[in-house]
Amino acid sequence: MQDRGILYGIGVGPGDPELLTLKAVRLLKAADVIAAPGKDVRETAAYRIAVQAVPEIGDKELIPIDMPMVMERERLEKAHLAGAAVLEEILERGKTIAFITLGDPTVYSTFSYLEKPVREDGFSTEYVSGVTSFCAAAAALRVPLAEWQEPLHIISAVHRKPEDLSEPGNCVLMKSGRRMKEVKEALKVSGREICAAVNVGMEGEALYRTVGEIPDDAGYFSLIIAKEAGGKNTRDRKDPE
Repeated sequence: MQDRGILYGIGVGPGDPELLTLKAVRLLKAADVIAAPGKDVRETAAYRIAVQAVPEIGDKELIPIDMPMVMERERLEKAHLAGAAVLEEILERGKTIAFITLGDPTVYSTFSYLEKPVREDGFSTEYVSGVTSFCAAAAALRVPLAEWQEPLHIISAVHRKPEDLSEPGNCVLMKSGRRMKEVKEALKVSGREICAAVNVGMEGEALYRTVGEIPDDAGYFSLIIAKEAGGKNTRDRKDPE
């Protein structure tokens, strides 16, 4: 009986191909199949990042897993199960799959929704960590995300009322692009110290150090760091003239 393949969820980082881990590179080279969420693997941001570090993946079998960008839970669940079935058919043939995803596969990633049913059906799966967008953004901005005893909260802004940032400590607002104007208005009166990154590590990267600088149409790959007022983390971190 042919051995089943293994499904790897591989984080390729936020944009800079040099941020791929050594493990990610090794597994991408060894994989039989490269899968990614979308209608065309070659058009995905994850593929465009990974292929710069591992050009060999361009010669591999590429499997798109179409995931609708909707908020309807029932429709999403059907899409996840359909995608899992596609992956299982490949694994059943003994092929190893590298499912590539931006950042880290454990943070707001499509992979987690596919991995669970595949694992529950008895297949082997593994998460391969990658550099998260918020860590890369904080590094680019030279702003520590948390120091000493400060808590850190990672929040999906598209699923949360931006005016409800009552958590103590510092917040990272991901997926802010669709609601940027609303998010900015709430942040202006929050009393928090704000900085942001758009397209960090990608073409068109832009860094902002006040909420007023952030454009309303900042785009999908927008990330905001909202630090508790009076914290020492954002002090005097302006770019040199």
